Amino acid sequence: MRVTFVTLFPEMIEPVVSASILGRATDSGAFVVDVVQLRDFSTNKHHTVDDAPAGGGAGMVLRVDVVVGALRAVLERNPVARDRTRVVLPDARGRPFGQSTARTWAKDVDHLVFVCGRYEGVDARVFDFVDDVVSTGDIVLTGGELPALLMSDAVVRLLPGVLGNAESSRHESHGDDGLLEHRHYTRPVDFEGRALPAVLSSGNHALIAKARAKDALLLTRRHRPDLFVQRARTKGEQKLLDDERLAGLNPVLSEPEG
Repeated sequence: MRVTFVTLFPEMIEPVVSASILGRATDSGAFVVDVVQLRDFSTNKHHTVDDAPAGGGAGMVLRVDVVVGALRAVLERNPVARDRTRVVLPDARGRPFGQSTARTWAKDVDHLVFVCGRYEGVDARVFDFVDDVVSTGDIVLTGGELPALLMSDAVVRLLPGVLGNAESSRHESHGDDGLLEHRHYTRPVDFEGRALPAVLSSGNHALIAKARAKDALLLTRRHRPDLFVQRARTKGEQKLLDDERLAGLNPVLSEPEG
């Protein structure tokens, strides 16, 4: 996966893509980062990339000739076939980005190109030169770098071999089953009066699997009722919800020692 960031602020990109899992993916060659300085494509001697809004108004707008010039240069030197390349503009008016989009891009795209807007955004004619306009939430940020990094992280972690354990990406929130992931615990067994759910220490793996499945249902119903009501429950899932003998994975409250 090659990811190109077209940006005025390369210094925002480099520390993130060189750290942790993204950094290891870069070192292994699974993830290739290309940072393009938008100012290099300015068309005047002052290297300006923005201009006042036509018709008046507050702020500044990135110029269409600068942005499209940068995009054309990226695509001309692109080693990836155009049908495996996706040019993405993070923008508040775009379609919502979610896990399903991340999975699609990880499977069908070999080169993601992010156009990182700034100021009041980009000249509206830039929209004619991108493949996708995507929003990471109903918020407005100072630029497109953070959404581009967020989307890159979501996609790259799904690439084969990037995560140490492939199962990590198969059983998590917003997966194919449409549920939030069940809760996880580790040592110490008891922390300040909050002990592990007994089922996790039972050694009964079938019962643990059922408890985790029920916990995912309960968490989704509690925290994301919108997701819970829009998906059809199987008979097995409804049976889990109705089974009062089987608890979810709430911590067991006890008297703290001392």
